[in-house]
Amino acid sequence: MIAEIDVWGVFVPTLLFQALAALLLQNATSRLLARFDLHRRLWHPTLFDAALFVLFLGGLTALTARM
Repeated sequence: MIAEIDVWGVFVPTLLFQALAALLLQNATSRLLARFDLHRRLWHPTLFDAALFVLFLGGLTALTARM
């Protein structure tokens, strides 16, 4: 079932909010890795960041689908 959230009279897909939360989680994880200088050990940091976003989005979607 596809859910929508009413934001001041505008129906917004739930996936948008999940993607924003995944982006915040990915950004925080990326900053944490950069702070401890672990990004330099990665073969392709940008690809790793994209994969983190997809993993976080999939996890959030799976968590909210069970509710």
